[in-house]
Amino acid sequence: MKAGGRDAPGQKPEHPPSLYEKRNQIYPKLAHGKFRSFKWLVMAVTLGIYYLIPWIRWPRGEGIPDQAVLADFSGEKFYFFFLEIWPQEIYYLGGLLILAALALFLVTSLFGRVWCGYTCPQTVWTDLYIWVERAFEGDRAARMRLDHQPMSFNKAWRKTGKHLVWLLIAFLTGGAFILYWHDAPTIARTFFTGEAPLTAYFFAGILTFTTYALAGTMREQVCTYLCPWPRIQGALTDEHALNVTYRYDRGEPRGPHRKDQSWEGRGDCIDCKQCIQVCPMGIDIRDGAQLECIHCALCIDACDDIMKKVDRPTGLIAYDTDAAVAARACGEKPRYKLLRTRTVLYAILITAISLLMVWGYTSKSTYEFNVLKDRSPPFIRLSDGRIRNGYTLKLVNKSTDVRAVDISVEGLPEADFEIIGLGSAPDGGTLQVTTDAHGVARYRLLVTASPESLPRRTTLTVQIKDVLTGEIAEADAPFTTGDQ
Repeated sequence: MKAGGRDAPGQKPEHPPSLYEKRNQIYPKLAHGKFRSFKWLVMAVTLGIYYLIPWIRWPRGEGIPDQAVLADFSGEKFYFFFLEIWPQEIYYLGGLLILAALALFLVTSLFGRVWCGYTCPQTVWTDLYIWVERAFEGDRAARMRLDHQPMSFNKAWRKTGKHLVWLLIAFLTGGAFILYWHDAPTIARTFFTGEAPLTAYFFAGILTFTTYALAGTMREQVCTYLCPWPRIQGALTDEHALNVTYRYDRGEPRGPHRKDQSWEGRGDCIDCKQCIQVCPMGIDIRDGAQLECIHCALCIDACDDIMKKVDRPTGLIAYDTDAAVAARACGEKPRYKLLRTRTVLYAILITAISLLMVWGYTSKSTYEFNVLKDRSPPFIRLSDGRIRNGYTLKLVNKSTDVRAVDISVEGLPEADFEIIGLGSAPDGGTLQVTTDAHGVARYRLLVTASPESLPRRTTLTVQIKDVLTGEIAEADAPFTTGDQ
């Protein structure tokens, strides 16, 4: 029973609405202009950095990988040119991530989503894939005609060629990724002979698949549905942030324009829709700020080109602020405020954290060691009544030279200590050990003391002193004597 052509109240609809909307294929047209040229430059630079950096060599000493940028998990170190990060210094990577986030916040609060429009990996590889697509299938109109044609030899070879090149780019992307985790010349040689680690094939395959899927088939859906940044940016921008903006104060009312028609009483927008056709997200910038907009500025190039053809000033679409557009619409002079509370705060935080990290890195010790006490048994009572505690001594040499250090134990009167394999030293004495360049050495340390003058639980200090430089490092550890 229906009322007025609709389902009656309480009656289930015959065709319930679908919760899934099929993707509408977007055919971005090639734009020409300064922003498109800048995007070509950024794409070339970023792809060049990604593919070439693993091949840069950096001398580090015998037995150490000479790769400039390398995450060496087997050696438990991360190399970035002259920087070396050990597992104990993982907080430096945390600091870099914080700096990257703050820098992104600052740039967004100043210039909107320029990261998304120019340097985001999804944008860069999608741009490259669209370039390949144009090479095989032509520009916007040609691609649309080809997709609507029945299958033929011409369509088959163009589609096949495009996807093969896409797969090749995806494989090179995955292959370059694993070069950052292994010595590049070695892994490149062993990868094709089947001698590379299984993880190398796994991660190369994963990134090959994701690159092909995200840049080739999903494209704008990644930015709209998968990426959280469009939703975060709303909290980082305000009316004074520079965004790709349609200046409605100048463009409205819009409408078609004939060559001999006067411009009086109308706006400069001739409703040519070129801004929509070049947009890789398929949106209309004239509708205002939108979650999908990645600020690639290609609509600016398209609009400027049309404005020149109709003999009107360029900049109908431009980097501008909402406050400036609103001011001009009211007949006021626009004011731009780059220095605002949020931008100053981000800049101060970036500077402070950067200085703190530089100070921490330049002042860090080149020798690090830990003393770990045995838990079971906590102590041993010897036949002469004295108490012995066992420890594991771990020494980390962060320099590029073999180093010798003197080890001593302080804080326990009349205590002797012994390092298994090296001998023993009396109270106040030292034992000398050596560690390889960038080496990690572990020793078994036994400390023996008389319990009469000691409490049930006390603390000793193990000290190491570099024989050549005199650099000293200390670590405290508990000494247990048991019940008195």
